[in-house]
Amino acid sequence: MTTELMGFLRPDGRWGFRDHTLVVPVHSALCEIAVDVADSAPGDVVALRHEWDSPRGHADQARVLAALLGFATHPNVGATLILGIGDEVELFGRALADAEKPHRIVRLDRAGTFDGLETAAKDALAELLVEKVPAVRRPAPLSALCLGLECGSSDAFSGITANPALGVASDGLVESGGTSILAEITELLGAEHLLAKRAVTDEVAQQIIEVVARFEKDVARIGVDLLGSQPAPGNIAGGLTTIEEKSMGAARKGGTGPISGVVEYAERPPGPGLYIMDTPGQDIEQMVAMVAGGAQIVAFTTGLGTPTGSPIAPCLKISSNSDVAQRLPELIDLDAGTILTGTPIEELGQRILEELIEVASGRLTKAESRGNHEFALSFIRPTGR
Repeated sequence: MTTELMGFLRPDGRWGFRDHTLVVPVHSALCEIAVDVADSAPGDVVALRHEWDSPRGHADQARVLAALLGFATHPNVGATLILGIGDEVELFGRALADAEKPHRIVRLDRAGTFDGLETAAKDALAELLVEKVPAVRRPAPLSALCLGLECGSSDAFSGITANPALGVASDGLVESGGTSILAEITELLGAEHLLAKRAVTDEVAQQIIEVVARFEKDVARIGVDLLGSQPAPGNIAGGLTTIEEKSMGAARKGGTGPISGVVEYAERPPGPGLYIMDTPGQDIEQMVAMVAGGAQIVAFTTGLGTPTGSPIAPCLKISSNSDVAQRLPELIDLDAGTILTGTPIEELGQRILEELIEVASGRLTKAESRGNHEFALSFIRPTGR
């Protein structure tokens, strides 16, 4: 198996495996303009849509900005256009300058009107596309890859086929000096003591216990019946019975190797290794967090099937059973259900890693081909001021 990827070396030293031009509206009122601007341009230009209206001092402000900044400066993005209301965009300008990423910033307070903003944004994007240097793929080491690990619409087979096979791929990546992110704290409940035993230090072990305990406390504070909402109806229909059973299967995506640390929502891991990220269990919100934290590719296991993708990161779909792979071939990239008929988990895991290398080197996933560009910010407190 080749372990050489073909990617784009960015000025900040990180490797990208796609070369999108991204339009980022900092305020929700500008999202439709952002989409219109992106749609008007030739080439691979995508825009984000979200619900954030930029209230200053809101408890989630830092969390939201971390996600938007992570996308704006992401190595899978070759150039970025920022749309804002006023001086809230200056933070983005500094971050993009630090990353040496080609960018433009268009502000409503300077454009004067929404129509003026859209015209200015289209002009700025045209300039940016001329300025953007055509990216050329070059050999990159496997250690350049940061992989997001995700599962959604899980079934009773997920924990014995797709998830452990993905764990084998994750272990192989980490052993080669790469990085993996295991998230969805909702789906680690009941498995935290097992994960803590794999921590590289006692301090990291305590962080693992604490991040799960913090989640349970937050859920209790707002009065959510966690046991009544998990497993979800789709999980139950797929054969899962308890949240602990779901968690034990979900945790297997992270393999069996050491856990290097715990990072916050959308935070970039400080080095190679396997990291746990504090995210909710909702598929799109979790994927956004991992990509904002630097994941260039997401490996997504599913038992029932899901079309979810990312605006800037390839999403490789792995089915836990052959039935869903046969029923939804337009969604599934790889069938791990063959484990049930004799394929060794280790062999399937190596195949996943090979697929990830091919995707990193330019092969499109089903979600990319379908144009699935889902994006959602995560709010942990009421959005009202």
